[in-house]
Amino acid sequence: MSYIILAILFLLSGFFMKYSDDLFDVNNDLKFATVFGVLCGITCAAATCYSVEAAYIFFAILIGNLIALKVDGLHHVITLIVFIIISLILGIPELNLVVLLICILSALGDEVGHELISKVTDNRFLNLFFEYRFVMKVVICLLAICGVFNILIFVCFLLFEIFYVIAGIVFEKFN
Repeated sequence: MSYIILAILFLLSGFFMKYSDDLFDVNNDLKFATVFGVLCGITCAAATCYSVEAAYIFFAILIGNLIALKVDGLHHVITLIVFIIISLILGIPELNLVVLLICILSALGDEVGHELISKVTDNRFLNLFFEYRFVMKVVICLLAICGVFNILIFVCFLLFEIFYVIAGIVFEKFN
């Protein structure tokens, strides 16, 4: 698998993740939220099992969301189960706990900041920074600059984030 296929898995997982959330949160549509969640779980697991760098990112997102209590619907639980089962079957790469912890803390910072910052400050920069969850983007970029990750994984992660936003736009347009 090349970085092109990995990039496709990242962008699909970002799109499916956001679309699943919006289907559930806005439309209360558990059935289709679960379908898109399963697709998200499959694409995340495929990327995770292929690339150790993707594994850091997707496990960090998963654990950060669990700690932030964002796994709050049946569609999330089903997505989590699909992700874990496929990852275990295909084989999870060996992870460095320090790098994983750094990624988890960045994902948790994004989730907590996204919920809280706008409630405690009117600072436009901080509000935009956390609205678009830039903590993990900065951390992944720094890990790439320091040589821990390949710079192409940062590009893949940006595609994940861009298609997460695109899914929100598509959802709003067609709902």
